Amino acid sequence: MLRPLFATLLLALAPLANAQTPLTTVAERSGFIETGRYEEVTTLCDAFARRYPKAVRCTTFGTTPEGRPMKALVASTSGALTPEQAQRRGLPVVLVQGGIHAGEIDGKDAGFLALREVLEGNAATGALDKLVWVFVPVFNVDGHERFGAWNRPNQRGPKEMGWRTTAQNYNLNRDYLKADTPEMQAMLHLVQRWDPLVTVDLHATNGAQFEHDISIQVEPVHAGDAGLRKAGLALRTGVIDDLAKQGSLPLPYYPSFVVNDDPTSGFEDSVPPPRFSHGYYLLRNRIAMLVETHSWKAYPVRVRVTRNTVVSVLEHVAREGASWQAAAKQADIAAASLGGRSEPLTYVAAPTARTVDFRGYAYTRTMSEVSGAPMTRYDETTPQIWKVPLKDDIRPGIVVDAPGAGYLVPAAEASWVAAVLKTHGVEYRLLGKAWQGDADAFRARKTRFGAGPVETHQRLTVEGDWQRETRGVPTGSLFVPIAQAKSRLVMALLEPQAPDSLLAWGRFNNAFERKEYMEDYVAETVAREMLQDPAVKAEFERRLRDDKAFVADPGARLEFFYRKHPSWDERYQLYPVLRVDTAP
Repeated sequence: MLRPLFATLLLALAPLANAQTPLTTVAERSGFIETGRYEEVTTLCDAFARRYPKAVRCTTFGTTPEGRPMKALVASTSGALTPEQAQRRGLPVVLVQGGIHAGEIDGKDAGFLALREVLEGNAATGALDKLVWVFVPVFNVDGHERFGAWNRPNQRGPKEMGWRTTAQNYNLNRDYLKADTPEMQAMLHLVQRWDPLVTVDLHATNGAQFEHDISIQVEPVHAGDAGLRKAGLALRTGVIDDLAKQGSLPLPYYPSFVVNDDPTSGFEDSVPPPRFSHGYYLLRNRIAMLVETHSWKAYPVRVRVTRNTVVSVLEHVAREGASWQAAAKQADIAAASLGGRSEPLTYVAAPTARTVDFRGYAYTRTMSEVSGAPMTRYDETTPQIWKVPLKDDIRPGIVVDAPGAGYLVPAAEASWVAAVLKTHGVEYRLLGKAWQGDADAFRARKTRFGAGPVETHQRLTVEGDWQRETRGVPTGSLFVPIAQAKSRLVMALLEPQAPDSLLAWGRFNNAFERKEYMEDYVAETVAREMLQDPAVKAEFERRLRDDKAFVADPGARLEFFYRKHPSWDERYQLYPVLRVDTAP
């Protein structure tokens, strides 16, 4: 009889225990002097789900290299707490992530604060009826647990914090498109399942000292689908206006000087490449916001401003989410018709600048006896308006025509390329038989390999052109159609001159490394035979007459003939991926 009685007592006490579980963070209880360890995230994730069982679900969406669970909280009072339920009800999804750089941990503490206030009805009233909020308190979990007091020496608080990179020393906010890390692969799987309309990435800046406390950057605004740019601009404008009304000094661009440590050099706006969060989602025809609080503001200020930003985003998506979803769906349809049209791969700021008033501090620039270089020193007791140049007229940089039908990836590269495409949810199909026909092939005129490793890769930059050739690929090759919603993502991965393409990250370096040679004495004999051809002789003599570097380089002179010989490797400098105008 004791066991049933004990069980009954536990059940009776359970609601009381749940009610007493604190939903405040270590940060809040310490007056935002400290931040908690990752154990607090797992505890709060469960506690919120217990306190609000009909409105919150605690999920694990991945495991880090050091074996820690990657936690996400799903919040909605609509009854939709799974991707399938959200999609059936047509609800917009907002993904908010903190701690991608785990030393910049404002987002974790601000997100938990905002979540509690929203659920209590004290902020963004009614917003969770109209949307689903997916909150990842800490993206870089292993980095979060590399805890220390001086992990961010140019940041005021908290007392201790995590580390910028992962346990494998990857920078996750350089990994969106290449997706090397287990953490990013888990995040992209989460994104595939939930298809967030808006993703908010919470950071704190590096850099100088000034009065502005936050910057809000959104894409699409300068790039991506034209219709979706209007939604991105509306979100950016709305959040900046809300923050200004609350006493903040928000900026629509990242406040990093054009010339390091020189305030007079001003600022330059940009469209980030898709290694970054807010450069990636525009390729999926979705909206991304990069939030950067100013690292020199005290931690309580940064958390408050970040909390205000999250609440503002929820309010705007609750009001406008339906129309923005319609714009995103229309962007998907338009993207599927991208074949044959011109599309920018990069964007650049026009050289002309306008002068802006920037809320800085008085400063001096004097020669340092320590470094031997000019050094800027700021006086935070003396606010000062800086009149500085701002380049924010953003224009297309590298522009290419999308292929008419799509890309062919040869069978030798198909396995690993397919894995990347699958990670991003890109459509492709395996060829059941060999294909041969007219295709565009890219041959590099000039290659430049990176001098040192970047994120374990040796990056590669190429110059060249697509040219029509008759080529073939064997059975087991991939066809990646351009007629899909993620067509811009396809181009970002497979166009050789795209800044974060698979080629740019060194995944095709073998194709641009010379492996076969002809000995000089053989080339000498070949050359003498070829010179019997009047056309070859005339071309060789023209090079001797017009090119002094060629004249002085014995190796180049012999290679002139080797390149014309049948033994020359015609695949050297040939990008293995082809473009076709007709689907195989």
